[in-house]
Amino acid sequence: MRNEILEYFRKANGQFVSGQQISRDLHVSRTAIWKHINVLKERGYIFESSTRKGYRLIYAPNLLTPLEIESALHTETFGRHVVYLETTSSTNDEAKEIARKGAEEGTIVIAEEQTNGHGRLTRKFNCPFAKGIWFSLILRPKFFPMEAAKCTLLAAIGVCRGIRRMGLKDAGIKWPNDILYHGKKMVGILTEMSASMEKIDYIIIGIGINTGMKKNDFPEEARETATSFLNEGIDVSRKDLLAAVLYELEKEYKVAQEEGFDKVLEDWKSLSVTIGQEVRVIFGDDSYTGKAVGIDKDGCLLVDTGKAVTRVLAGDVSIRPIDAPIPKR
Repeated sequence: MRNEILEYFRKANGQFVSGQQISRDLHVSRTAIWKHINVLKERGYIFESSTRKGYRLIYAPNLLTPLEIESALHTETFGRHVVYLETTSSTNDEAKEIARKGAEEGTIVIAEEQTNGHGRLTRKFNCPFAKGIWFSLILRPKFFPMEAAKCTLLAAIGVCRGIRRMGLKDAGIKWPNDILYHGKKMVGILTEMSASMEKIDYIIIGIGINTGMKKNDFPEEARETATSFLNEGIDVSRKDLLAAVLYELEKEYKVAQEEGFDKVLEDWKSLSVTIGQEVRVIFGDDSYTGKAVGIDKDGCLLVDTGKAVTRVLAGDVSIRPIDAPIPKR
């Protein structure tokens, strides 16, 4: 009902509308209208009220309600169905639950805040209220399960291109799917799947993008290694950024569905900040160094150690001087 009320005020284009008129048109009591407007005020919307004229909306905050998202979208299916939450433990967990119940492809679960956000290798990802974009996308692809791992590369391409469109043109991808800006991380991506040997049931792509976080909003251990749009001098519109990311994700997903992953792999290479760099690969208690020279047809990183070219299937890859200390995990 609050979304319907917001839409009503949007259509009024800043003009006053009476509570009685809203009540009659939306078939809800004037008391309910008043309560909903008070809740909207608590969430940052600003209304002007007049005893004779009623209410008018004069400011809408940078929230990612379904109505705000819909007003910015340029996609066919991605983001056209939205599950909106103010707070949740994990949008990936919520998305898996509704995917099991048959949620359609392109559905997103989005929250203003996550209390247990996490990325690859179970690492915590800080997701404070309205200071980032925290969402999960449901896919039901036609390709075979053995191709699913490459969806993490596909996701990185879409997010990186969306971020570049919104002003951070030097953003790039660190293998496999971290988005860096001038060496600092601003995006985390976690891909999860449910499948049989023959068929993918669903893929969940969880994405967290730092937008309005200042340096002190990051955990102390991440303040020198993480960044956000605001930290880089851009007060970005979250709905416009989300729309740009979803547009680029949908475009790259269509390429994978219709043409396979060869073009996706080439697109990933064009955005990579890993290839050509000296790296340290950490897997469990083992580590080694070398030069990242490319990725193979499966999306694995190829590292030339000087003795052989090795395939990195999983683990942590750090772009750093080879004599740098191993980071604490």
